[in-house]
Amino acid sequence: MSSDMSIEQGRDQRVQRPPLADERTTLAAFLGWHRDTLELKCSGLDAEALARRAVGRSALSLLGLLRHAAETERFWFRRVMAGEEAPPLFSSADGAFDEAVADLESVARAWQAWRAEVAFAERFAAEAPDLDAIGHEPGEGPVSLRWVLLHLLEEYARHNGHADLLREQIDGAVGL
Repeated sequence: MSSDMSIEQGRDQRVQRPPLADERTTLAAFLGWHRDTLELKCSGLDAEALARRAVGRSALSLLGLLRHAAETERFWFRRVMAGEEAPPLFSSADGAFDEAVADLESVARAWQAWRAEVAFAERFAAEAPDLDAIGHEPGEGPVSLRWVLLHLLEEYARHNGHADLLREQIDGAVGL
């Protein structure tokens, strides 16, 4: 697998989360750590392994989680916080999971989409005047950047738990 698709397995490059920092720095560091954790869970696997549905009848796969993370980043930072028209990256709401197929083009597209959305989100959060910046969730109303960052932390933490189990089922790797 080429290095532009994933980081090298076994190379934990996650940055330590600062124990004494301001709120913005702390939130960004924890979210960055969870983003890096998902990347570690997906690293070193070929397209077939990434797309493997390792939990019974579930459509859940590491590739699906990566695609879902890209969609989640896109929705919350482009649509909600930046107010952009940002249609889904994949063909349907469930497409992140249901359409995650084992081919190199799909894997490369997922990595590219996720990295682009994370980069946008990191820039947006860093450039916002403060954590009280307001976005508008369609159908729900106003939300603060603080709320979005905490929600993304919750999303990644939950899905990284799924990724732990998926990766262990694929090749026995634990504790990445």
